[in-house]
Amino acid sequence: MTLKDKLAAQRIYMLLGALFITSLVVSNLIFQKFFYWYPLDIEIFGSKLFEISVGILPYPITFLITDLISEIYGKKRANQVVVTGIFASFFSLLIVFSSSLVPATSWSPVNNEMFTTVFGNTILAVFASMMAYLFAQFVDIQIYHFWKSLTKGKHLWLRNNFSTWFSQFVDTFTVVGLLCLFNIITWDKFLGLLMSGFLFKVLVAACDTPFLYLGVYLFRKRFKLKINEEIDLL
Repeated sequence: MTLKDKLAAQRIYMLLGALFITSLVVSNLIFQKFFYWYPLDIEIFGSKLFEISVGILPYPITFLITDLISEIYGKKRANQVVVTGIFASFFSLLIVFSSSLVPATSWSPVNNEMFTTVFGNTILAVFASMMAYLFAQFVDIQIYHFWKSLTKGKHLWLRNNFSTWFSQFVDTFTVVGLLCLFNIITWDKFLGLLMSGFLFKVLVAACDTPFLYLGVYLFRKRFKLKINEEIDLL
Protein backbone atom coordinates (compact mmCIF):
# COMPACT_ATOMS: atom_id res chain seq x y z
CA MET A 1 0.00 0.00 0.00
CA THR A 2 1.36 3.40 -0.97
CA LEU A 3 1.89 6.26 1.49
CA LYS A 4 -0.98 8.14 -0.15
CA ASP A 5 -3.34 5.21 0.43
CA LYS A 6 -2.24 4.89 4.06
CA LEU A 7 -2.91 8.57 4.66
CA ALA A 8 -6.37 8.19 3.10
CA ALA A 9 -7.05 5.15 5.28
CA GLN A 10 -5.91 7.12 8.34
CA ARG A 11 -8.34 9.95 7.54
CA ILE A 12 -11.23 7.53 7.11
CA TYR A 13 -10.33 5.83 10.39
CA MET A 14 -10.40 9.20 12.17
CA LEU A 15 -13.78 10.00 10.62
CA LEU A 16 -15.23 6.67 11.75
CA GLY A 17 -13.80 7.29 15.21
CA ALA A 18 -15.43 10.73 15.33
CA LEU A 19 -18.81 9.26 14.36
CA PHE A 20 -18.41 6.58 17.03
CA ILE A 21 -17.51 9.04 19.79
CA THR A 22 -20.32 11.44 18.87
CA SER A 23 -22.91 8.64 18.89
CA LEU A 24 -21.63 7.32 22.22
CA VAL A 25 -21.57 10.68 24.01
CA VAL A 26 -24.98 11.75 22.69
CA SER A 27 -26.62 8.44 23.64
CA ASN A 28 -25.35 8.86 27.20
CA LEU A 29 -26.89 12.35 27.44
CA ILE A 30 -30.34 11.62 26.01
CA PHE A 31 -31.06 8.17 27.47
CA GLN A 32 -33.70 9.32 29.99
CA LYS A 33 -36.32 9.99 27.32
CA PHE A 34 -38.39 6.98 26.21
CA PHE A 35 -40.37 6.62 23.00
CA TYR A 36 -42.65 4.05 21.46
CA TRP A 37 -42.94 2.26 18.13
CA TYR A 38 -45.78 -0.22 17.84
CA PRO A 39 -45.38 -2.25 14.63
CA LEU A 40 -47.36 -5.07 16.29
CA ASP A 41 -49.91 -5.05 19.10
CA ILE A 42 -47.83 -7.24 21.40
CA GLU A 43 -46.95 -6.97 25.07
CA ILE A 44 -43.96 -8.66 26.72
CA PHE A 45 -43.90 -8.67 30.52
CA GLY A 46 -46.29 -5.74 30.61
CA SER A 47 -44.44 -3.55 28.09
CA LYS A 48 -45.51 -3.12 24.49
CA LEU A 49 -43.12 -3.63 21.60
CA PHE A 50 -41.36 -1.31 21.34
CA GLU A 51 -41.07 1.06 24.31
CA ILE A 52 -37.41 1.99 24.49
CA SER A 53 -34.98 4.73 25.45
CA VAL A 54 -33.93 7.19 22.76
CA GLY A 55 -30.39 6.42 23.91
CA ILE A 56 -30.70 3.17 21.97
CA LEU A 57 -30.98 4.99 18.65
CA PRO A 58 -27.27 5.91 18.27
CA TYR A 59 -26.00 2.64 19.80
CA PRO A 60 -26.43 0.42 16.71
CA ILE A 61 -24.30 2.93 14.82
CA THR A 62 -21.47 2.42 17.29
CA PHE A 63 -21.55 -1.36 16.92
CA LEU A 64 -21.67 -1.07 13.13
CA ILE A 65 -18.62 1.21 13.21
CA THR A 66 -16.62 -1.05 15.54
CA ASP A 67 -17.46 -4.06 13.34
CA LEU A 68 -16.31 -2.16 10.25
CA ILE A 69 -13.11 -1.04 11.96
CA SER A 70 -12.53 -4.58 13.24
CA GLU A 71 -12.92 -5.97 9.73
CA ILE A 72 -10.73 -3.42 7.95
CA TYR A 73 -8.29 -2.08 10.54
CA GLY A 74 -8.09 -4.96 13.01
CA LYS A 75 -8.83 -5.74 16.63
CA LYS A 76 -6.28 -3.32 18.13
CA ARG A 77 -7.71 -0.30 16.30
CA ALA A 78 -11.28 -1.25 17.22
CA ASN A 79 -10.35 -1.45 20.92
CA GLN A 80 -8.53 1.87 20.59
CA VAL A 81 -11.67 3.61 19.35
CA VAL A 82 -13.76 2.16 22.20
CA VAL A 83 -11.30 3.36 24.85
CA THR A 84 -11.18 6.81 23.24
CA GLY A 85 -14.97 6.93 23.30
CA ILE A 86 -15.01 6.14 27.00
CA PHE A 87 -12.58 8.98 27.74
CA ALA A 88 -14.76 11.33 25.68
CA SER A 89 -17.81 10.24 27.69
CA PHE A 90 -16.03 10.87 30.98
CA PHE A 91 -15.04 14.33 29.78
CA SER A 92 -18.64 15.09 28.77
CA LEU A 93 -19.79 14.01 32.24
CA LEU A 94 -17.25 16.35 33.81
CA ILE A 95 -18.69 19.21 31.76
CA VAL A 96 -22.26 18.30 32.77
CA PHE A 97 -21.25 18.05 36.43
CA SER A 98 -19.48 21.43 36.32
CA SER A 99 -22.51 22.98 34.63
CA SER A 100 -24.81 21.67 37.37
CA LEU A 101 -22.72 23.39 40.06
CA VAL A 102 -23.07 26.93 38.74
CA PRO A 103 -26.39 28.70 39.55
CA ALA A 104 -28.75 29.76 36.78
CA THR A 105 -29.73 33.40 36.42
CA SER A 106 -33.31 34.47 37.06
CA TRP A 107 -33.85 35.00 33.32
CA SER A 108 -32.17 31.78 32.14
CA PRO A 109 -34.45 29.81 29.73
CA VAL A 110 -33.25 26.65 31.49
CA ASN A 111 -33.39 27.04 35.27
CA ASN A 112 -31.65 24.91 37.88
CA GLU A 113 -34.66 22.60 38.37
CA MET A 114 -35.08 21.92 34.66
CA PHE A 115 -31.38 21.26 34.24
CA THR A 116 -31.41 18.87 37.19
CA THR A 117 -34.46 17.06 35.82
CA VAL A 118 -32.74 16.45 32.49
CA PHE A 119 -29.17 15.85 33.66
CA GLY A 120 -29.49 15.25 37.40
CA ASN A 121 -29.46 11.46 37.11
CA THR A 122 -26.85 11.51 34.39
CA ILE A 123 -23.66 11.48 36.44
CA LEU A 124 -24.01 8.23 38.41
CA ALA A 125 -26.24 6.39 35.95
CA VAL A 126 -24.12 7.20 32.92
CA PHE A 127 -20.90 6.39 34.75
CA ALA A 128 -22.25 2.94 35.54
CA SER A 129 -23.79 2.46 32.09
CA MET A 130 -20.53 3.44 30.43
CA MET A 131 -18.76 0.70 32.34
CA ALA A 132 -21.40 -1.73 31.07
CA TYR A 133 -21.09 -0.36 27.56
CA LEU A 134 -17.31 -0.63 27.66
CA PHE A 135 -17.62 -4.28 28.64
CA ALA A 136 -20.25 -4.90 25.94
CA GLN A 137 -18.09 -3.32 23.23
CA PHE A 138 -15.03 -5.33 24.20
CA VAL A 139 -17.19 -8.48 24.21
CA ASP A 140 -18.44 -7.55 20.74
CA ILE A 141 -14.91 -7.11 19.41
CA GLN A 142 -13.67 -10.36 20.99
CA ILE A 143 -16.56 -12.42 19.59
CA TYR A 144 -16.26 -10.72 16.20
CA HIS A 145 -12.59 -11.68 15.86
CA PHE A 146 -13.24 -15.18 17.19
CA TRP A 147 -15.69 -15.81 14.35
CA LYS A 148 -13.46 -13.99 11.86
CA SER A 149 -10.56 -16.28 12.74
CA LEU A 150 -12.76 -19.38 12.78
CA THR A 151 -14.27 -18.66 9.34
CA LYS A 152 -10.97 -17.36 7.87
CA GLY A 153 -12.55 -14.03 6.99
CA LYS A 154 -15.64 -15.50 5.32
CA HIS A 155 -19.33 -15.29 6.36
CA LEU A 156 -19.28 -11.63 7.36
CA TRP A 157 -22.98 -11.72 8.29
CA LEU A 158 -22.28 -14.42 10.90
CA ARG A 159 -19.74 -12.52 12.96
CA ASN A 160 -21.56 -9.21 12.53
CA ASN A 161 -24.84 -10.51 13.95
CA PHE A 162 -23.60 -13.02 16.53
CA SER A 163 -21.15 -10.59 18.12
CA THR A 164 -23.70 -7.76 18.20
CA TRP A 165 -26.58 -9.85 19.57
CA PHE A 166 -24.66 -11.13 22.56
CA SER A 167 -22.97 -7.84 23.41
CA GLN A 168 -26.21 -5.88 22.99
CA PHE A 169 -28.00 -8.20 25.40
CA VAL A 170 -25.25 -7.60 27.98
CA ASP A 171 -25.50 -3.85 27.47
CA THR A 172 -29.32 -3.71 27.52
CA PHE A 173 -29.56 -5.88 30.63
CA THR A 174 -27.07 -3.71 32.51
CA VAL A 175 -28.42 -0.33 31.41
CA VAL A 176 -32.07 -1.14 32.14
CA GLY A 177 -31.02 -2.60 35.48
CA LEU A 178 -29.14 0.59 36.32
CA LEU A 179 -32.13 2.76 35.37
CA CYS A 180 -34.21 0.73 37.81
CA LEU A 181 -31.50 0.79 40.46
CA PHE A 182 -31.29 4.58 40.33
CA ASN A 183 -35.11 4.80 40.45
CA ILE A 184 -35.32 6.44 37.05
CA ILE A 185 -37.84 3.75 36.07
CA THR A 186 -39.68 1.21 38.25
CA TRP A 187 -38.60 -2.42 38.57
CA ASP A 188 -41.92 -3.72 37.25
CA LYS A 189 -40.84 -2.44 33.81
CA PHE A 190 -37.46 -4.18 33.90
CA LEU A 191 -38.24 -7.39 31.97
CA GLY A 192 -40.46 -5.66 29.45
CA LEU A 193 -37.92 -2.96 28.67
CA LEU A 194 -35.09 -5.52 28.60
CA MET A 195 -36.81 -7.68 26.00
CA SER A 196 -38.12 -4.71 24.06
CA GLY A 197 -34.70 -3.06 23.91
CA PHE A 198 -32.86 -6.27 23.05
CA LEU A 199 -35.29 -7.30 20.29
CA PHE A 200 -35.11 -3.80 18.82
CA LYS A 201 -31.31 -4.04 18.73
CA VAL A 202 -31.47 -7.50 17.14
CA LEU A 203 -33.74 -6.10 14.45
CA VAL A 204 -31.43 -3.15 13.82
CA ALA A 205 -28.36 -5.43 13.78
CA ALA A 206 -29.99 -7.52 11.06
CA CYS A 207 -30.83 -4.36 9.11
CA ASP A 208 -27.31 -2.95 9.34
CA THR A 209 -25.68 -6.09 7.88
CA PRO A 210 -26.10 -4.87 4.25
CA PHE A 211 -24.46 -1.57 5.22
CA LEU A 212 -21.51 -3.45 6.70
CA TYR A 213 -21.19 -5.49 3.50
CA LEU A 214 -21.29 -2.26 1.48
CA GLY A 215 -18.67 -0.62 3.68
CA VAL A 216 -16.33 -3.62 3.51
CA TYR A 217 -16.81 -3.86 -0.26
CA LEU A 218 -15.92 -0.18 -0.74
CA PHE A 219 -12.85 -0.46 1.47
CA ARG A 220 -11.60 -3.58 -0.30
CA LYS A 221 -12.16 -2.00 -3.69
CA ARG A 222 -10.52 1.32 -2.77
CA PHE A 223 -7.48 -0.17 -1.04
CA LYS A 224 -7.27 -3.42 -3.04
CA LEU A 225 -7.61 -5.64 0.01
CA LYS A 226 -7.95 -9.41 -0.08
CA ILE A 227 -10.42 -11.34 2.09
CA ASN A 228 -9.24 -11.26 5.72
CA GLU A 229 -6.57 -8.66 4.91
CA GLU A 230 -6.38 -5.66 7.25
CA ILE A 231 -4.95 -2.17 6.81
CA ASP A 232 -1.84 -1.47 8.87
CA LEU A 233 -2.02 2.24 9.69
CA LEU A 234 0.99 4.51 10.09
